[in-house]
Amino acid sequence: MTTTETPDILRRILDYSARADPYPLYAELRKTPVAQQEDGSYVISTYRELTGILHNPHLSSDARNLSHPMPAAEARTTPPFIGLDPPEHDRLRRMAMRPFGPPHTPGLVDGMRPDLTATVSGLIDNFAGKQQIDIVDDFAYPFPVTVICHLLGVPREDEPRFHVWVNAIIDSINYNPKTDPKEKLDNGVQARKDLNQYLGGLLEQRHDRPGDDLLTRLANDDGPEGRMTDDEIVSTAYLLLIAGHETTVNLITNGMLTLLRHPQVLQRLRNEPDLIVRLVEELLRYEPPVHIIPWRAAYSDITVADTTIPKGSQIMLMLASGSRDPDRFDDPDRFDPDRRNNQHLGFGSGIHLCFGGPMARLETQIALNELVRRLKNPRLVADPPPYRPSPVLRGPIHLHIEQS
Repeated sequence: MTTTETPDILRRILDYSARADPYPLYAELRKTPVAQQEDGSYVISTYRELTGILHNPHLSSDARNLSHPMPAAEARTTPPFIGLDPPEHDRLRRMAMRPFGPPHTPGLVDGMRPDLTATVSGLIDNFAGKQQIDIVDDFAYPFPVTVICHLLGVPREDEPRFHVWVNAIIDSINYNPKTDPKEKLDNGVQARKDLNQYLGGLLEQRHDRPGDDLLTRLANDDGPEGRMTDDEIVSTAYLLLIAGHETTVNLITNGMLTLLRHPQVLQRLRNEPDLIVRLVEELLRYEPPVHIIPWRAAYSDITVADTTIPKGSQIMLMLASGSRDPDRFDDPDRFDPDRRNNQHLGFGSGIHLCFGGPMARLETQIALNELVRRLKNPRLVADPPPYRPSPVLRGPIHLHIEQS
């Protein structure tokens, strides 16, 4: 493959016309595992090289280590720990995990199962009498936002405000100064400010009036490393809200779309609800919610697949391409819930493995099992459905189905 072909493939992947099915383009991209782009950045697309670099201590998640920081990255003041490197990343992640999950609070996520099931059942109850349903607007969006807002202690009446903020922030992630109006970036910057200010206000209330929520636990946790600062708590809450919500919406929606495209698997899940655990893992490989990590930086010169990536270079990680790599997965374009040794990249790998993965898995397992059990003869209205603009966090913007 020539050097001019690979940048053209990336442009086609990022173009909206490829959103419904980028996988043939990923296959072309994998012919050059590490491909330098015209702007000096590098794209990595094969499983072996992706897992290697995700565990490489010379790879940085801190935008300040880029030779030419991106505008969206420059807009962040106090980045969440996902945008930091060790030892600061490790310290903040350990502190965040204390009230959120094992080993200190091992029952938190599984203990939410009754509430998650009740929320899902209530949303499906609202389908009664409707011949046509939008899985996104009527179900996949309100479910995780209700969960994460409840977890953080956000008043229910404030939940609609997050839709506007989340959309603006996600849109700005893909800001291209060459093709996009600056308004797209400005809207994302303002949404970040508004969301951070709102979360800061909630946190102030928790200092005065502690509640039974994650913000309270973060604000009052006296672990061996002390307490997080207020700025660190707000950044952690921001991460949980944006990353935890958006990925789960896409995972549930992609899951329902995949099941409707594979009616024999849908029927099998209806008959064998315990299949759901393996099925969600296969969804994370086959139709993941996160397709691309838009950038990482090289601390120093890195050699990947005989290619030297200079210090400070921007590196784009094509996770969804790696999870369809035939050198790692047999028959990778086949949806197989019985797949074994399924070490996909759906939630990344290495020290930045998705913090909210256990919650997203449980939400999706409950959501899909209940949808399959209760929907009567569901059918797609349009295939492919319309997709969100983002090639990074990929999923339908609407998924209309009909039921009998």
